[in-house]
Amino acid sequence: MAALTGATALGACSVPAPRRPTPTADPAPGIPIASTRRAQLMQILAHPDDDLYFMNPDTQRMLDSGVPLVCVYVTAGEHNGKNRIPGDRNVPADRPAYSSARHQGLRQAYAVLLGLDKFTGWQKGVTTLRGDHRAEINTLTNGHRRVELIFLNLPMHTPRRWEALPSLWRDRALGLHTVVAADSPLRRTVSYDYDQLVDVLVGLMERYRPTVIQTLDPDPDIQHSDEATRKRDSEQPGYSDHADHTAVACFSWDAMVRWVAEATEDGGRVPGFVATAFRGYFNRHWPKNLPPAVLREKAAHLVPYGGDPDWDCGNPSGCGDYSVGGTRPLTNKKGWVRSTHHRYPGARPVLVTEADGRLAAYGVLGLRAVRWRETGPGSGQWGKPDDLGGGPLAPALGSAVLRDGWQLLFGLRFAALGGHGGANRREVVLLEQRTVGGDFAAWTGLGNPEREDDRGRRIGVPVAVTAPDGRVHLFVRNADKGLSTRVRDTDGRWDAWRDLGGAEIQDGLTAVVDGAGRVHVFGAGHDSVHHWAQEVLGEEITFRPDGGSGLPAPGGPLAALPADDGGVEVYYRKPAAPALIAVRAGGSPARPRKEHFDGYGAVSTAAAPNGPVLLGKDLRGRVQLQVDGRIVTRRQGVEALDFPALRLGRSGATAVGMGADAHPWIWYPEAGTAS
Repeated sequence: MAALTGATALGACSVPAPRRPTPTADPAPGIPIASTRRAQLMQILAHPDDDLYFMNPDTQRMLDSGVPLVCVYVTAGEHNGKNRIPGDRNVPADRPAYSSARHQGLRQAYAVLLGLDKFTGWQKGVTTLRGDHRAEINTLTNGHRRVELIFLNLPMHTPRRWEALPSLWRDRALGLHTVVAADSPLRRTVSYDYDQLVDVLVGLMERYRPTVIQTLDPDPDIQHSDEATRKRDSEQPGYSDHADHTAVACFSWDAMVRWVAEATEDGGRVPGFVATAFRGYFNRHWPKNLPPAVLREKAAHLVPYGGDPDWDCGNPSGCGDYSVGGTRPLTNKKGWVRSTHHRYPGARPVLVTEADGRLAAYGVLGLRAVRWRETGPGSGQWGKPDDLGGGPLAPALGSAVLRDGWQLLFGLRFAALGGHGGANRREVVLLEQRTVGGDFAAWTGLGNPEREDDRGRRIGVPVAVTAPDGRVHLFVRNADKGLSTRVRDTDGRWDAWRDLGGAEIQDGLTAVVDGAGRVHVFGAGHDSVHHWAQEVLGEEITFRPDGGSGLPAPGGPLAALPADDGGVEVYYRKPAAPALIAVRAGGSPARPRKEHFDGYGAVSTAAAPNGPVLLGKDLRGRVQLQVDGRIVTRRQGVEALDFPALRLGRSGATAVGMGADAHPWIWYPEAGTAS
């Protein structure tokens, strides 16, 4: 795997084991889907603290709502064995003790997250996994809330392999022996090869049957840093993340693919789960997106994890990861804690109003596309999901509607995902309706704007829009962090991928058609909003180097809305700011207008007679909607994941999102409906 070239190429045995083919589920539609309406969160991490740095506040919100959590830590986190006490350079190396101290820090952090004292005692034991593997398990409950921590404890480093886990992903001739943490109830090491690790992860998925799986970024951005900077940032050569994060993410996605394949053998059901991948050291390179109130809460949960050598926690090996405690998460110049970024941003699900007035929601469930339909117009209830196949897909879909009403769905597909030198490819795929509101044709591959597989792994979520002339414009963020496009003509033929150039942007594109029929695309850059647009309807889209001139820097994805005078207004939050602003894009923008819609994360907007309708999350992570100048907050129903979708219709404003139970919820604020 090219992203992991920093690992050495030595083998641990003389005869390479044969590579086992990765099973995949049948991509054809119509397979039944399992659904229990219960919720279970599973996190798969490389190191102790990855969840606290990169997945919060999402994890905290689900825990607060009562969703049980199981965390699977793949490595021991032992590094060089030195639990560095600030101001003390003479800390001895002790890998089992350092691993144990980090485990203790996690117990302290999750006790606090459960509303308990940080030194609350946990139930510690040993669990048997697939293939007779064994691992330490720690369990803590508080009322109806429950956390389980499973420590697989594969080594970060070995005498012959500095990057042990990336080597396990890449090399056939390798097995790794686990680290036994000090004070662990597990007393013996366990050996893992590639397939055994994937099998253990699949077995845990089958045991817990999670409805939400959170993991790290399998395809981090290309990042060219000088060697000193790269080492200081703990990044792998050429990419914006730690090599262990990438390897664990790849193992996790491989395990999800195999879980679905195993579950659907011999007529079985697709497991009903949704996946979320989080950016890692990507946070170092982009504007920070958490406002002070959210950041303080997130950073506070790293304090008990970091611990203090003077604490009396009952663990002789240490009371946390001492280099992380106190104020250090906030003073660390790398700024990892100051952002939370999803690898595949976008509204979940895609929301469509059908001809009979019912809503249809399209999403990804069990790595496959599905469609839910409202049982009746305005009922607020969903029928069973229809399996549309096409997997394995990334979590977010793009969409467009043709002039005749046919629905187009676009996905980012894991066309191949294999270690041991196997292929690793991504492709954009299309699903097109045969009739309005009806069945779909077969999935069609639209390729990748990048010619090399490694670069092709870096592309973003597809976003599309239909212009008034009937042409469909498809966009993705490319490997150079710019914009690429394909255009579908009115006869259904697609032209070739084109690189539109421009400046670097984050993923999370916004495409909109203005009052004159011109297509605009916006992305969040390092220092400003970046803008691509047509000069006139039907012409090619080009980068507007002055299109974001004078616009304040964005902290994350943007929303856009055609203005009454033919222009476009863009809505977003500035870095680390709770306030939402609206600004005019192109030419000389008007003074930014504050929308009095404080919160964090992405927003969506729609035009209404009395002013724009806004949908987003408040500072406590609750979904809120601004309509007719007033704000209403969703206070009941299952916990909302990611970013919900907004629709205006006969019943007024409607919000639809995915819940922690892997089922869409629907909210008609003006009717008081939440489900």
